[in-house]
Amino acid sequence: MQALVYDPDQPAGLRLAEVVEPAPRPDQALVEVRAISLNFGELAYRTGHARPGEVHGWDAAGVVAAAAEDGSGPPPGTPVVTFGWNGAWARRRAVSTADMAELPVALDPGAAAALPVAGVTALRAVRRLGSVLGRRVLITGASGGVGRFAVQLAARAGADVVASVGSPARGEGLDRLGATAIVIGPRNVTGSVHGVLDNVGGQQLADAFALLEPGGVALSIGKASGRATTIDFEAERHRPGDRRIEPFVIGSGLAEDLGYLVRLLDRGELDSQIGWRGPWERAPEAAEALLSRRVAGKAVLDVPA
Repeated sequence: MQALVYDPDQPAGLRLAEVVEPAPRPDQALVEVRAISLNFGELAYRTGHARPGEVHGWDAAGVVAAAAEDGSGPPPGTPVVTFGWNGAWARRRAVSTADMAELPVALDPGAAAALPVAGVTALRAVRRLGSVLGRRVLITGASGGVGRFAVQLAARAGADVVASVGSPARGEGLDRLGATAIVIGPRNVTGSVHGVLDNVGGQQLADAFALLEPGGVALSIGKASGRATTIDFEAERHRPGDRRIEPFVIGSGLAEDLGYLVRLLDRGELDSQIGWRGPWERAPEAAEALLSRRVAGKAVLDVPA
């Protein structure tokens, strides 16, 4: 079958090639892929970890071709959205039924493919902040895939959302998603915040942490800046109240949360914010656009039947 494989000598490290068919475990279904979405992390951190010829990819939507042998999951012919730590960038993938959700037949598979990593990360991170009803939440890297979902979900939970972006152009449309303020970097935030969802790392995470009110929490979700974070905890000791900072990990068993996001998407209460879309033959172009911050939201590739 065809798949996008890692090739360090090709543009964006991607090449369409013939690979062996996946062999599902008993708890995995075989899915015919119709659309995949790209994530910054799976592209930016391949060097030194990936082997040439490997099929990468976390997010894909398609149709069940063969049900899981253990009887879990949907039957053949069911549209689904799926998550896994590899294998999405192929015509067919084997995926655990614990990490898939059924789709309404009429729902666009491309919009659904954008949900797993970015959408579930945003959902679980907002939950990790606790109740945000009437509280101020700062989201850095708010123009990216996770950021745009986080703005929508935090606003839906009743938060006063401050969206931090790299430029005015990157902030366009975030007010319509629920942001009450849009700033260029955390240093331009006035006043304190109850929670921080940081997708950038480096100095921005340090600046955001300094904005926390007593009892507040900052979650380090991503490191789009590529830079390490240094926090002056001696200075922090002179500020009143307890504040904490935590690394965020998406975890496993995404099925229930994916199902919730699918229902929101189907009802028009969530927008996948697809900023780039095209056939998977243009995968290198999409990857380069995503890595160079020329995509607002998600990049989606359509896989021909």
